[in-house]
Amino acid sequence: MEMNTALELFQALADPTRLRIFALLRAMELSVGELAQVLGQSQPRVSRHLKIMDQAGLIARRKEGNWVFVTLGADRIVKPVLTALDSWQQESDPEMEADLTRLATVRSVRAREAEEWFEQNAAGWDTIRSLYVSEPTVEATIKILLGPEPVGRLVDIGTGTGRMIELLGPAAKSCIGVDRSPAMLRMARSKMSGSQNIQVEWRQGDLSALPLPADSMNTAIMHQVLHYAQHPGAGLAEAARVLKPGGRLLVVDFAAHDRRELREANAHAWLGFSAEQMTLWFREAGFSEPECYRLEGEIAVCLWLGWKIGTIADHSENSSKSQTH
Repeated sequence: MEMNTALELFQALADPTRLRIFALLRAMELSVGELAQVLGQSQPRVSRHLKIMDQAGLIARRKEGNWVFVTLGADRIVKPVLTALDSWQQESDPEMEADLTRLATVRSVRAREAEEWFEQNAAGWDTIRSLYVSEPTVEATIKILLGPEPVGRLVDIGTGTGRMIELLGPAAKSCIGVDRSPAMLRMARSKMSGSQNIQVEWRQGDLSALPLPADSMNTAIMHQVLHYAQHPGAGLAEAARVLKPGGRLLVVDFAAHDRRELREANAHAWLGFSAEQMTLWFREAGFSEPECYRLEGEIAVCLWLGWKIGTIADHSENSSKSQTH
């Protein structure tokens, strides 16, 4: 690290509020307004602190319309700082503990808003998901990407009404549909009750804490669910945990867009994802670099396919069998 970079870094950390911000962002990505709420300070004051941290590379900003979200910066700068702080701080700090308690309130508000939206829209969920790119086109591409390789044990993360299990279940050895919403699971059970050729279990759970043992699944799919997640990278890491080495993860979601109304009206936490961001999350979770397939529409839909690094499946051999429209 250059001397000037080190100097900026230590100057940026030499403030109690900025250390508190650093600890909060370690827990989750937050908007500037949420940071101000947790810290009990004005947004302009918090923004001044963030500017200093940004200049030092400690944080990164993501702007979505009138919203600005903040997360930790690049690993090469942040990881040594986290290691040092962990080694120096032997006892918990009361002020930071209080911050984390208030942060739990922010989490619960977000979760409640999303849960209420899902409960209200469970019955029309399949229609909502097909508004931007034809669902038959997306589903045909999913089948082509997964190709003739055995599906094995399939987990549908954020299963909604169970459409992905309905689509892929006949080719799977067994299926597990996981969703946080009881209303969604009731819809899925009702919808799939007559499917005799699909072995399926339904489990309530969150994508960041799947109710499954490690190394137990062969294929995982996240279909139009990741943009609701507060921490998408944690969701991919959890998918990697439950997949066997060589297992596949297919993420189907929106490409980055600027339709801000989806945040307020449909509880979207993210306005789609860039290829660069998704590739980073796949790599950090322990997957191969994903193949990305883009389907154009009112809002483009992307399909990212990656393999958990291991010896069972060879990424290049499998990817050569995949084709797209």
